[in-house]
Amino acid sequence: MILDQIAWSDCFVFLLFLAPQLIVHVGLLATAACALRALPHLLIVMPYQLVRERYFVPLSAKSPFVQHCTLFQDIVIRCVRYAFAFIPASIGKVFFSKNVSLPFFRFRMLRNGLWKCPIYWRETDSPKGLYMIWDETRRPDVVVYYCHGGGFSMGSAYFYIEFLLAWVSLLKTEGGFSNPALFALEYTLVPEATYPTQVQEALAGYKYCLEIAGGAPEKICVSGDSAGATLILSLLLCLSDYANMRSKLPALAIPISPWATIISEKNQNTPSDYLNAESLHLYGSQYIGTKASSTDALVSPGSCKDKAWWRRASPSKGWFFVYGAEEVFAPEAKEMIAMLRQIDVKVEEHEEGGWIHAWPVVKLFLCNGSRERLGGLRAMVSMMTTKMAAVKGT
Repeated sequence: MILDQIAWSDCFVFLLFLAPQLIVHVGLLATAACALRALPHLLIVMPYQLVRERYFVPLSAKSPFVQHCTLFQDIVIRCVRYAFAFIPASIGKVFFSKNVSLPFFRFRMLRNGLWKCPIYWRETDSPKGLYMIWDETRRPDVVVYYCHGGGFSMGSAYFYIEFLLAWVSLLKTEGGFSNPALFALEYTLVPEATYPTQVQEALAGYKYCLEIAGGAPEKICVSGDSAGATLILSLLLCLSDYANMRSKLPALAIPISPWATIISEKNQNTPSDYLNAESLHLYGSQYIGTKASSTDALVSPGSCKDKAWWRRASPSKGWFFVYGAEEVFAPEAKEMIAMLRQIDVKVEEHEEGGWIHAWPVVKLFLCNGSRERLGGLRAMVSMMTTKMAAVKGT
């Protein structure tokens, strides 16, 4: 199921769903204060910067993202950039929450003429998350295990539901799999819990996927974006450390814009990306907590330089890293890819020139036309088809 692109009317409806939830969960005064602080930037600073860079700065002096993005994309990303840097995570948590994302998704379906989702999906309690499958009466022939992003402090599987259902659709219609399934983990956010809670929940989610796959790890592809990709990397290191789990590593891993090293000097702001290095440092420190170290491999996988460990942790069919050339995490992603290639494991990458953080997700919501909107997902589906073709039809 693939809905049409986001329109201005969708943005307005999203705000209608968001406003009452902010009042309930954050408070009227706190919400109003945050809005008042943002007004000068949104009404004066941002419009000035947008008009100047888009229409008065020479092409060569524009940021790589602005050189090719539409006006709608430019406005949205500038708003997100401000939000990530200056709006508290308590508000961001509500923005991505189930109570906002799920009714918005249902509105999107209705606007596309759908009263019921054509792909079966349900909520799970243990582990907590979303399970979706093409045909619930049959065992799946491929299972995607997904962990969402959000800096460990915000985000939910519900915010990604349209992206995830589109992934299942493409696996069926273009990937050639007969009955694709996907499980998206709803892990505990900071500050309710810190490391190692999220890694333990990721491990429980993977064991659930093994059950779904009938105990066949060769049917499983693990993936996640940003902080979710960090959990996937930590999960693989964790699995390889347990003797009884080493034979149950997944077939393929697709880290999307991985936050490989939680605290790193290489995580620097770029002219294009919406991530902010200071906020990342804050969110990362909160995730690590007071009992762990930023150099612990299971906390911050990019800190692990043990090549033998990474060789043990690598999926049987290898890795497929997806990231934007202009994003904050690009240097760390490239360093991890180079290290994995040194130990002679199968590693492929898709670097999107001019694009930013978590671009497969961003493109689905902000781009025009099927080819551009689905470009990231199609690259991932194509890789799964190539690497996991042997399990199709089983």
